[in-house]
Amino acid sequence: MTSGRKREFDAEIALEAAMQVFWQKGYTGASLTDLIDSMGINKPSMYRAFGNKEALFVKATQRYLETRMQPHLKLLQQADLPLRQRIKNHMMSILAMQCDAEHAKGCYLVLCQSEMISGNVPEEAADVLARADALPKQLYTDLFLQSPESIQLGLHNHAQANALALYTLLKGTASMARCGTSLAQLEFAVDSMLDGIFQQRGKLS
Repeated sequence: MTSGRKREFDAEIALEAAMQVFWQKGYTGASLTDLIDSMGINKPSMYRAFGNKEALFVKATQRYLETRMQPHLKLLQQADLPLRQRIKNHMMSILAMQCDAEHAKGCYLVLCQSEMISGNVPEEAADVLARADALPKQLYTDLFLQSPESIQLGLHNHAQANALALYTLLKGTASMARCGTSLAQLEFAVDSMLDGIFQQRGKLS
C-alpha cells in the first residue's frame, strides 16, 4: 500500500514558486493557501521542508538575492569597460528583470520592504529585508570611492550621494515597471541620472 507514503517534491522548484508568490503579493499579502497552492504541496510538507511562513520567506529572499541579484552585481566588475558603461549595464539588467512580463513585475525586495512600515513583517523577515536594503547602497558607495576612474573624475567626493541617487532611481523604476512603464521609457531615466552624475566632475560643494 502507498497511502501512507509522504508526498515527494522538488524543494528547489517549490521554493522558486514561493518566491514568485512573495514577489507578486509581498509578505503580508501572500497567504499560506497562496503559497502551498503555488508550491504544489500540502501544509504539513511545507512546514517539514521550510518551517513556518516567516522561515519560508527568509529562504525565498535568500534565493532571490542569489539567483536574481548576483548576476546584476557581476556587471559592475567588468574592469575592461568605462565606469559609466558598467553602471548602465548593471542598471539596465535590473530594469529588464523589473519589466519582465514572465515574472512578477517590479522588484521583490522593494515590494516587501515597503510593507515594513506597517509593523506586520515579523522580526527575522524584517531583518533580512533591512540587510538587503543596506547592501546596494554600500556596494555603490564603495564603487565610487575605489574606482580609479571615479577618483579621477572627482565622483568619490560625493560617493554616498551618488550611491543613493542610483539606488533611489532603481527603487522608483521598480514601482514604475510594476505599473506597466516600458523598459525603453525607463532607460531614458537611467541615462538622465548618469548624465547628472558624470557631469559633476567633483563640482558639488
